[in-house]
Amino acid sequence: MRMARKQGESQMRLFKLLVGCAAVIAIGSTAVGSALADTFALVNINQQALFFNQINEGAQKAADAAGAKLVIFNANNVPSAQNDAIETYITQKVDGIILVAIDVNGVKPAITAAKAAGIPVVAIDAQIPNGDNVSFIGVDNTKAGEDIGKFYADYVKTEMGGKAKIGIIGALNSFIQNQRLDGFKKAVSDSGEAITFLDTVDGQNVQETALSASENLMTANPDMTTLYATGEPALLGAVSAVTSQGRTGDVKVFGWDLTKQAVQGIDDGWVVAVVQQDPAGEGKAAVEALTKLKKGEKVDPIINIPVTIVTKKNVDQYRAMFK
Repeated sequence: MRMARKQGESQMRLFKLLVGCAAVIAIGSTAVGSALADTFALVNINQQALFFNQINEGAQKAADAAGAKLVIFNANNVPSAQNDAIETYITQKVDGIILVAIDVNGVKPAITAAKAAGIPVVAIDAQIPNGDNVSFIGVDNTKAGEDIGKFYADYVKTEMGGKAKIGIIGALNSFIQNQRLDGFKKAVSDSGEAITFLDTVDGQNVQETALSASENLMTANPDMTTLYATGEPALLGAVSAVTSQGRTGDVKVFGWDLTKQAVQGIDDGWVVAVVQQDPAGEGKAAVEALTKLKKGEKVDPIINIPVTIVTKKNVDQYRAMFK
């Protein structure tokens, strides 16, 4: 995280320098009138995870279709960089901001400042509690966590004799991944099955960290029979750890956000189920919402994007994503 923070700070200094020049152009160009395209800013978490890149792609396609300009900021997992980016985009007078928040509470003042400046903010993926964003687009993470928890408990009942020991790879700095964990635990506890929760380790939403945490989790719990990963980096770490430690025969994996490696694990039978979101659809919906607002139209305060639990039965429809 220290390295990520330094990278984020360096990136932010360069970003401010570039935007300082761009802001002069943008402000001076405002007087030209409606001939200019709308400019929307997407403040994302990182560009390592496929999930966030798919949000970018969906938003870019929608912006192109609407004749709008989209600028994308990569916070590189640094919460303060998101606040700084929003403040800079306010100065630049963009027409709307799309936010995938890291710290949903810490970023609230920046969202309020954008609202005061007349710039609407649409939150993607992570809900902002009592925030001044005009809309939230994404998944009910707690409910989806409960859904995969129920699926997991049913699997333990039918395929594992009603008994299992589970380790968890999370991202404790992520509000939404904690929601996924809470929903999962509730559903499993309510199931009444003889399921023992072992350690929960922090992958910090970084693939390399999640891999190390997963390996440590497995080493500390040799009798573990199942794993639950709350996001893409965590699932990548879990899959890599299970493979490298030769545990594909005795550890079943459940998690969030498909990857090529997870699909292979599903084919081989030891990755059982993965919650798949529609990040490109979220990005598309966010740009469309801002476009409507710019035209004076209303948007719903919550726009839910459905999820799918991917198993061997339906994985074929997702293979094209990884070719």
